Formats: sequence, structure tokens, C-alpha cells
Amino acid sequence: MGYDSRLVTLYRDKRKYFEDICLKLPFIDFAGTKWIKKIVSNPEKIMVDNKLKQPEAVPIVWEPHSFAEKFLVQLRDLLWTPRIETAVRKYKLNDFDVYQLDGGLDLYRNSKFIERIMRDGKKVICCYTGSDLRTRGVIPGVDRLSEANFTVEYDHLKLHPNIKHIFFPFEAGRFQIVEQNNKKIRIGHAPTNQKAKGSDIIIPVMRELARENDVEAVVIQNLPYSLAIEVKQSCDIFIDQIGDLGYGINSLEALSMGIPCCSCLAPGFAEAYPDHPFVVVNRDNLKSELLRLIHDAELRKQLSLKGRAWVEKYHDSTGIVQEIHKLAGIG
Repeated sequence: MGYDSRLVTLYRDKRKYFEDICLKLPFIDFAGTKWIKKIVSNPEKIMVDNKLKQPEAVPIVWEPHSFAEKFLVQLRDLLWTPRIETAVRKYKLNDFDVYQLDGGLDLYRNSKFIERIMRDGKKVICCYTGSDLRTRGVIPGVDRLSEANFTVEYDHLKLHPNIKHIFFPFEAGRFQIVEQNNKKIRIGHAPTNQKAKGSDIIIPVMRELARENDVEAVVIQNLPYSLAIEVKQSCDIFIDQIGDLGYGINSLEALSMGIPCCSCLAPGFAEAYPDHPFVVVNRDNLKSELLRLIHDAELRKQLSLKGRAWVEKYHDSTGIVQEIHKLAGIG
């Protein structure tokens, strides 16, 4: 779109996603950190599942659960400081006009980076994804300073008093519609977190169908991103998730490939967007809906065409960024 834009990530993801500026900060994707969190953190803030919860206070606010957690977070900020400040100088990260904080996170937990840049008259906005508002909650300093809040999760509308829903910006053109010619119909499911996806229900149903019908159950997990996409492209039907929280990026990838997609939808979403292309599933109808797709090739074809067109209409990345800019008063 002609903007000078940089993507800053905190650590290197094992799935080998695209990187621009990666700070390679320690103590994030580390087994010891996860073990320590279980001891010092609020267990409700580190447990991710597929259930919709309505907290008494909105939004949920992150604060240290214990003296030990407060000390360790402060120590982590201190240890990160040389690496962060080196990157700030090297890439001139103080010199941008707009800062979008994904997940509502500053480079530091004490929010000192955005406090600094806002003193220089810069604009800060937040975009929330996934479980950040559901479990962790907002970071007080960030929430106080953010000039606009956006979410790609429909259920988040009930979790923050000042937030706007946008569709996840997505480039369907990166994916080709695949004409499948499999001897056996392949049903795919790709959980990053099985509890969050309802995989404990989905996978047994897939395997039961594989035993009873001439189909193949394909569980895509712990693979580099490029290989995961390659396997997903080979599927005839895809299951994203069941529960209360709605579809994710897995669905957008599958729909963009022309693969019919089964998923739950967040409460109210189907009423707001009745033209959606999803086969809506839950624990009770998952098997019957999959059987309907397995035995109806024409239905799969119709959903294939509808799905790709729907992603292009609602998730167009350029249109969504323009909407963010308009709502946030940018430009």
C-alpha cells in the first residue's frame, strides 16, 4: 500500500513463519518458562480452552499473581533491555508514526516503550487475537494509552468496552484452489493447541469415520508451516474447531484452497453474516455433517467455490487495513 512498514517479532517460531525484525528474546518459547508459570502464575490465565467465559469485570486485567511472578517479570524486562534497545537504535524503531501492538503487548511488560514513543506524539493502536483477552487480559499501561482497539475475534466484543471487530487480514491469492483427485477422501485437522480446538472430540470422530468408511483421517501437527500447508492442500474436507469461539486462520487457509471447512462459530456471528460458507459443527452433529460431505460431491464443490469467494470478500487484507486506518483516524 506504499507505507514504510516493519514487523517486529519477539522470538523465532519453530513453525518458521515469515520474519522481518526478530528480536530473538530469551525465556519465551522455553520449557522451563512454561514450568515456572505453572508455579507462580494465575492458573486461569495460562489455561487455554474452547469455552466462552463471561468474566465479572470487563476487561480482564493482567497483574502479577504473586510476588515471585512480579519479580520474574521485572527481571525478564531487565535482561531483555540491552537486546531491545539495540534493535530500537539499529532499526530506528522510535521513528515510526503508528505502532500496532498485536495482542496488546509492548516490548516490555511495564509498557515503557510505548510510553516513550507516545511522549513523542506517535499513535498507538492495539489488535487482539486468540486468547489474549479471554485469559491473560489487557496490560494496564497499554490499555490506558491505546487510542483504538481492534479484534479479529467476534467473542472479544463482550470482553472489552471499547473495541471494534474487524476480519483477519488475509491474502487468499497466496493459495491455489486445488482440484482433488484422491482415491480416498481425506479429512484434515490441524491443531496448534488441542484443548483450544476441541481435538479430543474431533480426532476420535475422524478416526471412527476412517474405520467405517473409505476415508483417511489426516492430523496435521508439529510441522513447519510450509509443510503443514502442503499437507492441508491434499485434503478434501477440513475441520477447524468446535466449541464456543469461532473459526481461525486454519479455516481461511482451507477455504482459500477451495476446501470445504467445518467449524464452530462464535455466538451471534452467523446472524451477523448469514452468507458464511462454513459447515457449522458441534460435538453432537460433527459425525453426521462429515458424512453428509463425504457422500455429496456436489455439495463439496458448491462449498469450495463459495468459501474462496467469501474469504476474498470479507478478509481482503488491503480493505481491512484501510478500515483500521479510517476507524483509528490514521492518514
